[in-house]
Amino acid sequence: MNVWRTIGHPQPGGIVAICDHASNQVPPGYDLGVPQAVLDDHMGWDIGAAGVTEHLAADHAIPGFLACVSRLVIDLHREEDSAGLIPEVSDGFAIRGNKSGSGNPDRAKRIATLHRPYHAALAEWLDAARPALILAIHSFTPRLASAGAERPWHVGLLYNQDARAARHAIELFGAEDGMMVGDNEPYSGLLLNATQNRHAEAHGRPYCAIELRNDLIRDTAGRRDWAARIAHVAGEVARRLG
Repeated sequence: MNVWRTIGHPQPGGIVAICDHASNQVPPGYDLGVPQAVLDDHMGWDIGAAGVTEHLAADHAIPGFLACVSRLVIDLHREEDSAGLIPEVSDGFAIRGNKSGSGNPDRAKRIATLHRPYHAALAEWLDAARPALILAIHSFTPRLASAGAERPWHVGLLYNQDARAARHAIELFGAEDGMMVGDNEPYSGLLLNATQNRHAEAHGRPYCAIELRNDLIRDTAGRRDWAARIAHVAGEVARRLG
């Protein structure tokens, strides 16, 4: 089983997209001890994010780099030493196969065979692409089962130290009538920005880490619509930064 896949061919100075949580697949040899319904829900992957990334590539010539393994096996958008790298609980659901002594391959093996190859391949892909702007495509659930507050944002922009692209994107998305845009919401990029910290900020590459509310991208029409919105905003952001 491959850990990643790519769509399209980057052009130097262009825009590219990364989707760390594109898949809910569990590699052979792993038993997470959860029903398929958990893998299919937001705990197992970012619902709709892969489809949006695919439309960015197919409809807007924005190539994509996508993960092929569920974040319940190993979260590729976490640092190797993160406590949440191999989650034992996700939104109140116990991931029994990730408990110590469960019989699954250990943390070191998952890092060596899944996490490190993914990030090594991503680094090589980005070095060859030399992008002007990186898009990181994620989605979030409108309401967590473990915390009942509604999450009203349609889209959120996350960032850590480098807010150059995010500031423009927040303004551009916010210009649409009725659009509620999160500024480091529903998560803070100061805490959850691992892939962009490593592959964008560390290299001075501008990026937009984009969180889409997943009820808006559960069908093909929604995914196509949001890909078009993102492509338009990304093009303007790249123009402003250039």
